[in-house]
Amino acid sequence: MCLFRRLSELFYRYVLDPLGFYVPRLSRAEKLLPEEIRLKWEREQEALKERLVLEDTEDLKVMATLGPEDTDLIKQFYIAGVDISFIKGDDVNACAALVILSYPQLEVAYNDCQMVKLTAPYIPGFLGFREVPMIQKLFDQLKRERPDLVPHCVMVDGNGILHPKEFGSACHLGVSLGLPCIGVAKKLFHVDGLEKDASHKEKIDKLEKGGDTFPLVGNSGKTLGMALRSCDTTKNPIYISQGHLVSMDTSVRLVQHCCRHRVPEPVRLADINSREYLRTLDDFVNGPTSS
Repeated sequence: MCLFRRLSELFYRYVLDPLGFYVPRLSRAEKLLPEEIRLKWEREQEALKERLVLEDTEDLKVMATLGPEDTDLIKQFYIAGVDISFIKGDDVNACAALVILSYPQLEVAYNDCQMVKLTAPYIPGFLGFREVPMIQKLFDQLKRERPDLVPHCVMVDGNGILHPKEFGSACHLGVSLGLPCIGVAKKLFHVDGLEKDASHKEKIDKLEKGGDTFPLVGNSGKTLGMALRSCDTTKNPIYISQGHLVSMDTSVRLVQHCCRHRVPEPVRLADINSREYLRTLDDFVNGPTSS
């Protein structure tokens, strides 16, 4: 097997690469992943994708019309953010965080952080199999302890249909939970011909103010997401894609409403909380670092 891999690498380097053929290079984790696991994940991913819905729920249709001035609500809405932060130098032990905010007020209603072990390897295209089960545990606890705060939408630090299989971690989480989900990424996922090339950078330069957008249209002709300049104080856009039970227009509206900084508040606070939890844990175990 090792000889076969070595011959394959040589064939790519000295035959296919010089001829201009694109052959995706596999990471070390991908090479070590048993073929039966890969096939199992592919089958499960396809089965989950069959349940994917890219249209708004009735609640989201209402939420998309709300602004900061709408405080006298018949029904209180909630929006969540999730994130996972890792211990430095450790790709197994991590902190999973869930934050729930009232909507449209954006006041914190619920926080939870838990240490988790991510035993599944990171394989591009299959991030959901690594992270979603850990995040799902946070929602299981939420449903037991505070069912009244189950959110009407979840924002994920990752991608939805902006993905090689059009089924990223935001889709995976949304279908698994049965909740609307939106993918919010800080970097462009290079898929379906989308690249951060000169043309893409030119479109970014044309985003003049917070709220300006441009569609992410792949070579297939499909709109896989939107680039959004989330506020006036940053030029770098964020990349929004549908996860589950939400339209593209509503995804952009909700994310834009939640942006006090570059990253929407639900995801930003989940990231802050998970990192702070790890710092507190490290101080408890090793003692605080001297300044």
